Amino acid sequence: MRILVINCGSATLKWALYEAVGGRLERLTGSTVPWEGGHAATVQRALAGLPSRPDAIAHRVVHGGEQFLAPVLIEDAVLRDLRELVPLAPLHNTVSLAGVEATRGLGMPLVAVFDTAFFAELPARARRYALPEMRGVRRFGFHGWSHRSVAERYAVLTGVPEPTIVTLHLGSGCSAAAIRRGRPVDVSMGYSPLEGLVMSTRPGDVDPGVLLHLVEQGVGPDALARMLNHESGLRALAGTGDMRELLAREDAAARLAIELFCYRIVKYVGAYLAVLEGEAEAIIFTGGIGHGSPEVRRRVCAPLAWTGLVLDQERNARGDETISADGAGLKAFAIRSDEEGLIAAAAARLLGA
Repeated sequence: MRILVINCGSATLKWALYEAVGGRLERLTGSTVPWEGGHAATVQRALAGLPSRPDAIAHRVVHGGEQFLAPVLIEDAVLRDLRELVPLAPLHNTVSLAGVEATRGLGMPLVAVFDTAFFAELPARARRYALPEMRGVRRFGFHGWSHRSVAERYAVLTGVPEPTIVTLHLGSGCSAAAIRRGRPVDVSMGYSPLEGLVMSTRPGDVDPGVLLHLVEQGVGPDALARMLNHESGLRALAGTGDMRELLAREDAAARLAIELFCYRIVKYVGAYLAVLEGEAEAIIFTGGIGHGSPEVRRRVCAPLAWTGLVLDQERNARGDETISADGAGLKAFAIRSDEEGLIAAAAARLLGA
């Protein structure tokens, strides 16, 4: 069975073709491409470039709400439910649905897998908001496949099957997770992908009083959603959401944006090290920035020297998987996540491949 994984992100489309053979998955080909000419058109171009026709397609969907805790076949009822979840993650579920719609007429099974599923069993203290209880209002967490992937890779590298670590997915969207003995116990993103770290175009943590003030000033829901999803974060601070551009600049706005970005990460890492009660073995960086930027990793690790974390500057500059110095009390790793491989495996199990 050949399974095509379509991973629709906010900035790019990642796709990969796998073949299930003898209980194992082999990656045949794949690519990451920017959205050009619309979401459906980009997906169609990816389909047209495949070396062979897949037998099934697995779609990554960011927000599964409370009802989707495991991979499911996309049937009409499921598709209706997915459309109802769009307001919870408009920047992501919208493009995921565009990918689904672009493949519905191909006459093959479509599978949806959900980022939120990894965090479905967060403890109540990390899951609840201190608000009157409302159905469907809870902290869900996102980037689940990425956090799961690097945790599993760390387990392979170290021989620790149930690690206690802090994982950092840093890209266009950013999130931190605390993982104790292989299970997530907290995550920076909450009800929506807006909470937590500063991101390319999203603000992360914001005092709700600011939003109330904007509403009182006449800012409507659509304008507020546009501001929070597309006009905030690094873009609001320095005019661009591209960390590479900011690192190449030397103006005050760029310096502040980078400093604020890294400062928020350090705050969460420090909090999660406390949540893990001193048992954390390592910090794992992943995502386009986390895996790709030695400078951001350096800025995040430097204030954490009190934990025993010592960065090996040469390893960090090369982008080795292990970037901490030998003997460091807290280790650091830069690991490329393999979301597509995990998604393909989940779809294969659902389909009995």
